[in-house]
Amino acid sequence: MWHSGTMGPLKPMHVVVGQKGRVVLPAPLRQALGLAVGTELIARVEDGRLILQSREAALEDLQRLFDHIPREVSLVDELIAERRREASHEEAEWG
Repeated sequence: MWHSGTMGPLKPMHVVVGQKGRVVLPAPLRQALGLAVGTELIARVEDGRLILQSREAALEDLQRLFDHIPREVSLVDELIAERRREASHEEAEWG
């Protein structure tokens, strides 16, 4: 079910893919999500579903993927160290 903090659950709505792949989002969906003319959305396919998200929501999802990593850990430094170890092993192996 679609859900909005202010409007309550919304029933699924029928939409049609039109010319040039355009889809019109019904007004109740736009209103529930606070979408205005010109709002940019990120589109992706996930488990056979079309997911549309605001840029902000997509960024929040991405940030949550890395929440388990302590702030003081530098992934860049770890990647560089890993690459240096691999290069060192290759150099030792290949001479």
